Amino acid sequence: MTLLTVPIAAKSLKEAASQIKAAAKAGAEMLELRADYLEDLSTSLVEKLMLQAKSANLPIIVTPRDSKQGGANEYPDKLRIDVFVAAIKAGADFIDFEFENFSGQNQEAITKTLSENSKSRLILSAHNFETKFDDIKKLYSQIKEAYSDAIPKLVYTANHINDCFDAFDLLHEIKDDLITFCMGQAGLISRIIAKKLNSFVTFASIDDKTATASGQLTIENFKNLYRYDSISSDTKLYGIIGSPVAHSLSPLIHNACFADIGVNKLYLPLLIEGGKDEFNTFMQNVLERDWLGFKGFSVTIPHKRNAIDLARDNKGLVEPLTEKIGAANTLIIDEPKVSVYNTDYAGALDAVISTLGIAKSDFADMSIAVMGAGGVARAIVAGLHDAKAKVTIYNRTVEKGEKLAAEFGCSFLPLDDLLDVDAQLFINCTSIGMHPNVDASPLPKSCLHKDMAVFDTVYNPPNTLLLKQAGQIGAKTVNGLEMFINQALAQFKLFTGKNPDLKLMQKILYDRLF
Repeated sequence: MTLLTVPIAAKSLKEAASQIKAAAKAGAEMLELRADYLEDLSTSLVEKLMLQAKSANLPIIVTPRDSKQGGANEYPDKLRIDVFVAAIKAGADFIDFEFENFSGQNQEAITKTLSENSKSRLILSAHNFETKFDDIKKLYSQIKEAYSDAIPKLVYTANHINDCFDAFDLLHEIKDDLITFCMGQAGLISRIIAKKLNSFVTFASIDDKTATASGQLTIENFKNLYRYDSISSDTKLYGIIGSPVAHSLSPLIHNACFADIGVNKLYLPLLIEGGKDEFNTFMQNVLERDWLGFKGFSVTIPHKRNAIDLARDNKGLVEPLTEKIGAANTLIIDEPKVSVYNTDYAGALDAVISTLGIAKSDFADMSIAVMGAGGVARAIVAGLHDAKAKVTIYNRTVEKGEKLAAEFGCSFLPLDDLLDVDAQLFINCTSIGMHPNVDASPLPKSCLHKDMAVFDTVYNPPNTLLLKQAGQIGAKTVNGLEMFINQALAQFKLFTGKNPDLKLMQKILYDRLF
C-alpha cells in the first residue's frame, strides 16, 4: 500500500490548522508535520501541532528536518531530538530522521524512545539534491544495518529521466517498506508511479505555494489528472515523449478518456532531454523492464525521427506512411518489438478540410506556404504533396529546409523571404506563439491579407497572436486544437483499440483553454 502524504509546512499553529483541514478535505491519506517550518520551535509547540493533526484521523509523520538536508530553519540537533521524543510520546505514527545524523547520542535517544512506544516507526532518510546516489542499493543496506526496523527513505535529484531507473529497480527488488523517488521535473514520473511500484509513501502538496520539494505535485493533480486512486501494480503506462512536455495537454485528455472507457491505463509526461542517445537509453531502460508496464507513447520534438530509427533497429513495424513522412508521432510497444505510426498527417489535413469547408481535391494546385521543417512540417508537407498542392517551405536552417523540399518535390525559400509571401494558405509548423510565449507571431501582421487562409499548428493557446491578427483582417483561420484532437483520436485508438468519446475530448480541451 502507498499512502498519499501531504506535508504540512506551516510557520504557525493557525496556519497549520488551515493546511491540515485542506489536506484532509482533498483526500490525503497521511500527513507529514514538517516541524522545521514552525517559527520558535519547541516541544510544547509540536505537542499542540499533534493535537491539531489528530483531528484529521490520519496517520502522522513528524519531521523536523536538518537544514543541511533541506530543512526550512536551522534548529540544533538537541532541540530536534527533543521534538522527536515529544512527537513519539504524543502518538506520532512515524518520525523521519536523517540517516547521516543517526549515530551517537541522537541514535540512543531515538531508539530508546521508540522501544518504549511500540506504535511509532522510524523513517531514516537520505537526500541528494544534486544528482543520483552513487550506489542506492548499498545505501539501502547501510540504513537497514543501522536500524533493521527502519523504513529507508532515499530521495535524489534526477538530472535526466534516465536517472529514475535506479529508484524503480530498488522498488522492484525490495519487498519490504521503502520510500524512494526523484526530485526535479525529470523525476516527476517517479512520484506518480510510486503507487504502482509500491513505495510506502508518495508526497503531494496542497497547492503550488505549499510544495516542500522540487517537482512535488499537488494532491488535485494526483487525484484528478493522474487518477491516483485507480493506480495499481497492473496499471499499463503510456506517455508523451519530448522536450519540452510540461505544456502538453495530452495527459489531460488521454487520462480522462482512459477513465471514460474503464481501462487500467495511465498517461504520463516524459521529459526526455538530449538527442538520439538519450532517447535510445530511455527506450532500452523501458524495454528491459517489462514489469514497468510501458505500452505506448506519443512522440514529439525532438524525437520523431529517433522513434523511426529505433523501430528499424528493433526490426519492428514502421507504418509505410510514417516511412514516407520520415517522422513518427506514435510508438507502440509489442514486446520485444516496437511499432511506429504518424497520426499528424491525417489530423492536419482533416483540420483544414473541415474548418475551411473544402474537399481534399481542392488542395490541387493551391499555393501553400509552410513555415518550419520539423516533424509536424514533414507530416503536413507529405499530405499536401499527395494532394498535389504547390508547397513552398520556409525555414531558418537552410540545409534542413532544402532537404525537406527536395524529398517532396517542393520549393524552398529562406525565412527572410517570408516577408514577401503570397500564398492562398499559410501554415505555421513552428512553436512560435506557443504558451508561455503568447505575444510572439511567426509572421508580421503586415504580411497577412484577407484572401489568405491561416493555419497555426500551435494548440496552446488555441487562438494564437497569428490567428488573432489574421482574424482581424477577415482571413479564414484554422487553429491547432482541431489538428491536436484529430491526431489524439487516432493515437487513442492505437493505444486501446477503441475510439474515445470525441465530445468528451473536445469539452476537456475547450474548458481548459477557453
